[in-house]
Amino acid sequence: MTLNCKGKLIDISSPKIMGILNLTPDSFYDGGSYKTDTDILNQVEIMLNEGATFIDLGAYSSRPNADNISEAEELKRILPIVELILKKFPNALLSIDTFRSGIAKQCIETGACMINDISAGKLDDNMLDMVASLQVPYIMMHMKGTPQTMQQNTNYENLVKDIIFYFSERIASAKALGINDIIIDPGFGFAKTPEQNFKLLNRLELLNTINKPILAGLSRKSMIYKTLKTSAKEALNGTSVLNTIALQKGASILRVHDVKEANECVKLVESLKA
Repeated sequence: MTLNCKGKLIDISSPKIMGILNLTPDSFYDGGSYKTDTDILNQVEIMLNEGATFIDLGAYSSRPNADNISEAEELKRILPIVELILKKFPNALLSIDTFRSGIAKQCIETGACMINDISAGKLDDNMLDMVASLQVPYIMMHMKGTPQTMQQNTNYENLVKDIIFYFSERIASAKALGINDIIIDPGFGFAKTPEQNFKLLNRLELLNTINKPILAGLSRKSMIYKTLKTSAKEALNGTSVLNTIALQKGASILRVHDVKEANECVKLVESLKA
């Protein structure tokens, strides 16, 4: 199983790590941590050296009840950073965490290689057409509502069945437009209660029936630190435990704040297959 990133085929039959770089002041864990160009480049270098295949840049916080910002503000935050990183690390594979097609288009044209859309095209009617025109890998996540309303949208007839149906519909729409490289993200923490998050992780292998790579975004999320009665800052060990479970259930990409520890999870789980 491969992804075509700027003409380079990335083999994800062995799981890969996506390092998170939040360019927002209000993200739940590291918001506001990278204020200068030097801070940003140092963090990217650390993640690349620790084994990140992809760097995921986000300039719109999607945590529950996050402020809505304008497209102009999002572009102002993210586009110069794409340019900055690729000037220093021209071979870096940058993923753009946005649900806005205009942001995605400009970042891809600047040199990013992948789009990570929390709404699977549901918050911007132009997104799927734009992805098809650029022929880049597309991560589609499961969410109901918006970041501002998702926590009021946690009712399901059958959680896993509903998510599989959602992806089946979104993938069909994407394929009809000619989108080839599709990754699914079940959306831990998005329109799901903590109990639902654990139920979803426990049955994650059922998503393999969709026959698309699975991205697991569990890093330092509230399902970990609320269960352990701690904080996001203290949730690294719990993150490693759940990342390991996700890998054993078929995850192909781990989206994480802590690349070194996630890479260790991959190496250990892969060793079980030897």
